[in-house]
Amino acid sequence: MIKKIVLMLLIIFVSTTFIANTLLQQSIKQPIHLTKPTLFTVKKGDSLHSVTQQFVNKGWLVNTFWLKAYVRLHPELSKLKIGTYQLEANSELLAVLTKLVEGKEHQFSMTFVEGSTFKEWLNQLAKAPHIHHTLKNKSVEDILQQLNISQSHPEGLFFPETYAYTANTTDKKILLRAHQKMNDVLAQQWQARQANLPYKTRYEALIMASIIEKESGVHAEQPVIASVFVNRLNKKMRLQTDPTVIYGLGERYKGDIKYKHLKEKTPYNTYRINGLTPTPIAMPGIKAINAALQPAQTEYFYFVSNGYGQHTFSRTLAEHNKAVKVYLSSLKN
Repeated sequence: MIKKIVLMLLIIFVSTTFIANTLLQQSIKQPIHLTKPTLFTVKKGDSLHSVTQQFVNKGWLVNTFWLKAYVRLHPELSKLKIGTYQLEANSELLAVLTKLVEGKEHQFSMTFVEGSTFKEWLNQLAKAPHIHHTLKNKSVEDILQQLNISQSHPEGLFFPETYAYTANTTDKKILLRAHQKMNDVLAQQWQARQANLPYKTRYEALIMASIIEKESGVHAEQPVIASVFVNRLNKKMRLQTDPTVIYGLGERYKGDIKYKHLKEKTPYNTYRINGLTPTPIAMPGIKAINAALQPAQTEYFYFVSNGYGQHTFSRTLAEHNKAVKVYLSSLKN
């Protein structure tokens, strides 16, 4: 009789345990009530209890009973990491908890385009979400000092591409990454450069790359544009490139270059100065840097827009003048 009672109790215990474990597994794998991806931040001092209670308050969970029971069996899941996470719609509760424990923070991203200027970078950083702003209202000199950059001018020193970051990353950290990337890319490209280029330093090559970048965003013709500038430098001819004039005008540029602008002597007016500008005029991308250091081998000394987003290249001034007439004619049509 006693054996039968013990057996029955054992069966009841095993059955109850099995049912409870089944319910526990089903509950912990139930999706939270989210209809769209949502950012959630685990703050300093937050516990599992406070976080899951927030879930309940937001209507993402009905209650925390099963979750607490599961964590008692798996105490490692109670160690949440501070950070901002993206919770996907209808994610399983266990998957959400695992993400918070593993610290898989959401990666935001910011893209700096080729040919952009340092001023545009600062404006973009200032408007970017989830960034800790440390450089606001600081002078360019102060910013360069904070970044431990020895150059006195920031243009061209940061590599344009897409940078991923987590919430509360500082603007300074993103700039440091971009500066290091530019140093690495430029060093690698400089090492593999063509022989007998008219640049004494990597910085001069960077200046050239920035001018190429602003002259054309068409990557395929950038090596040809580079060849024109290299040919002109080798012949002691002035570069005579409009983007440098525009950069020298700064805020005074209102959308078109006038004759008086071409005659004005600024450090960046390559119609008036010999050689390269004193600094880059924009942030060049990898294609422009490569073009500056691996220019095409041509006999071109001139180029002008063809009216269709690219350029017509010429060997002589007579050829160039004809190309200019064709371009001006296309504007009238």
